[in-house]
Amino acid sequence: MFTSTPVPRLIALDWGTSSLRAYLLGDGGALLEQSVKPWGIMRTSKRSFAKVFAAMVGEWRRRWPNLPALAAGMIGSAQGWCEAPYVPCPAGLQSLAAGLASVTEGGRIQLHIVPGVVEEGAMPDVMRGEETQIIGAMELDSRLRRRARLVLPGTHSKWVELRRERIQSFSTYMTGELFAVLRDHSILGRAVPVSATPVASWAAFERGLMAVLERGTSGGFSRLFSARTLVLRGRLRPEESLDYLSGLLIGEELRCATHRCSKRVPLAIVGEDSLSERYRRALALFGFGDARIIANASAIGLWRIANASGLVQETQRRPRS
Repeated sequence: MFTSTPVPRLIALDWGTSSLRAYLLGDGGALLEQSVKPWGIMRTSKRSFAKVFAAMVGEWRRRWPNLPALAAGMIGSAQGWCEAPYVPCPAGLQSLAAGLASVTEGGRIQLHIVPGVVEEGAMPDVMRGEETQIIGAMELDSRLRRRARLVLPGTHSKWVELRRERIQSFSTYMTGELFAVLRDHSILGRAVPVSATPVASWAAFERGLMAVLERGTSGGFSRLFSARTLVLRGRLRPEESLDYLSGLLIGEELRCATHRCSKRVPLAIVGEDSLSERYRRALALFGFGDARIIANASAIGLWRIANASGLVQETQRRPRS
């Protein structure tokens, strides 16, 4: 019995602030090869994007010179290689595909870039990269298409309202960045021994969450200093204080984001690392125990956008859940 070798169809890149992920995709968005490097835009000068791109995908391009390439993320920001203008809410697959920007060198398009999404108003909000994960999440779980709420954990967490396969509205919470600032530049991080091996203490994390829940509508920020005082009084081990702090901050985010959130609307977490597991545990404690984690959404999202824009032609669709 003979089996055909998968044929590469698309070079897809998730090019963010701190890292660069490259995927070689076949029919239906099947993952054939991948590579990850710490070559995000904050670690690469603007003049070096072409060199980084060549180093990342050069071998694929030599083997398959006519493959289109599509990227999402901060590479399309004002600090990136080529700015891709924002698409306004409500935004869906077709509007994202119609808004692609392109990098041209030597008269040839080297890279197409997915636009970000903006929600206008008195206090505008924006996203870059998450819109592609959202498209991928809807492909991986068809239950999200009609109406759903997504949380995308990260340095700047996004809470997204989906309706009829479009991003209707969203909010950004700077929880991850606040945690990093408090850990590295405040007295709250000084209790942790330098030699401490980072091992998650779920008990301390849940203790932080419960401290927010006990405060009710008054919130958890008034309890941030307890990450220090509990250690001082011997009621929390120094190495557990950061997990407790994480619980306070994520708990405060959930308190705000889930206020008036209907439990009849499907809620999913779109992410791929231990942070997503933190949010899953936190949501369960807040009464949203059926929130599932959807991983590996970026690559399939890039495939769907490439297909909708005509960069690739769909010959084999993934089975839909």
